[in-house]
Amino acid sequence: MSEHFLWQTWATVQPDQIALITPDTAYSWQTLTVRIHALANSLSQQGVRPGAVVTVVAKNAPELVLLHLANLQLGAITALTMPQPVLPLREKLNVLYATEPNLKAQARFLWFSEQARNSFSEPDWQALTTDATVLDLEIQSESDTPHCPAEVNAIASIIFTSGSSGAPKAVAHTQAQHLASARGLLDVFSFQQTDCWLLSLPMYHASGLSILYRWLSAGACLKIGCGKLEDDIQGVTHASLVATQLKRLLDQLEQPQPKRLKLSHVLLGGSDVPLPLCQQAAQRGIETWLGYGMTEAASTVTAKQVDAVASAGRVLPNRLVQLRHNRIYIGGQTLASGYYHQGQLTPLNDAQGWFDTKDLGLWVDGELRIIGRADNQFISGGENIHCEEIEAVLNRHPAIHQSIVIPVACDEYGARPIALIDAAEDPSTLNLPHWLANQLDCFKIPDAFYPMPKLPQAGIKVSRQAMKDWFADHAGDARLIKTL
Repeated sequence: MSEHFLWQTWATVQPDQIALITPDTAYSWQTLTVRIHALANSLSQQGVRPGAVVTVVAKNAPELVLLHLANLQLGAITALTMPQPVLPLREKLNVLYATEPNLKAQARFLWFSEQARNSFSEPDWQALTTDATVLDLEIQSESDTPHCPAEVNAIASIIFTSGSSGAPKAVAHTQAQHLASARGLLDVFSFQQTDCWLLSLPMYHASGLSILYRWLSAGACLKIGCGKLEDDIQGVTHASLVATQLKRLLDQLEQPQPKRLKLSHVLLGGSDVPLPLCQQAAQRGIETWLGYGMTEAASTVTAKQVDAVASAGRVLPNRLVQLRHNRIYIGGQTLASGYYHQGQLTPLNDAQGWFDTKDLGLWVDGELRIIGRADNQFISGGENIHCEEIEAVLNRHPAIHQSIVIPVACDEYGARPIALIDAAEDPSTLNLPHWLANQLDCFKIPDAFYPMPKLPQAGIKVSRQAMKDWFADHAGDARLIKTL
């Protein structure tokens, strides 16, 4: 058995164990393998060949998981992107496929989930089908099923991320890099064959796609829900969440007739995590872990079980981290092969093999503490201020769910921090300047505190830029909670 077809391995070792739970069906490893073979056959008949880039535009769905695994079997590359309007989608497609007439023509394969279909239509694009009637045709024997003998070091996935310019970058990983990421985390984070992990984050983010490879590495169970977290979480033991999702779940457990949860492990990311939230989870028997990572590193780089020490944890196996003047550089087996552009890869590491994350950090007793993004640092009266450092302290207040700190122009100091607060009680009663005075240098304490607005969210994180834009337009109307 080839390692890069792990579902085949598990179909041999434990054929009848449930591998995948969807809203409609529960698949054993054996049944799942048959379905992947069928879809690989169908894709091959539609022209998908080794090295082809198959762009999928979808939220999480069973078809998306099957499609990615079938592409792996064919040696094709899955480029994952969120459902979005035509113009930003075309911008990403122009990154993936050659547009110049003098460049070698590429087959352009595109698949939309049923929920993500839009008006995008071009004559030179081939729309793939995963129609169930095609998959229900008589399945060939495994020996006749198309697969690529290529090694796991071939490009397997492309995930888009935005650089400092905001232009989309296509981050290319091999299956070997994804598996190194998964196994390094599972060396310290318990996930057994009898467990079930909810696909709770979108696969077009590295944090979502990494769940797939942890599942394959462990031979456990993966659940794909309907998108309603309070229902989807039923029956699973593990979930990757952001702090706001965990808070909603815990709030539901406080209801007069709460639902019982089997959930025992949560891997948190996306922002600094309030300690009281994790303590509340622990009282419910849920072990919470905090991870720091990024797309270029195939998700998590450092992790630890949340405790009173404010840090992102220790470096996981298969990763390397070094600090240069507090700037975080990463390396190791999980680092992406490069940025993909029209069939070419541009390395993202420097001559010594390190990738500049543009994050700032420091070591605290062997653990990495994240100070913030280099581009979120600003100067106030000659002093460097990091927005995330202030947020990390605010978010450890027992009444605060989330905070965003942004700089505002100031004639005297150049810029000063203000904080937008989402709290469990009226923030005006919290006396935040006094509470912060014991934990931050005085020049880092925000000059003013405002309620955080409820803005539309495109991804899994609150957009700092969106908050800056909102405050620029509404500063005169915003209700002041407290001023220093």
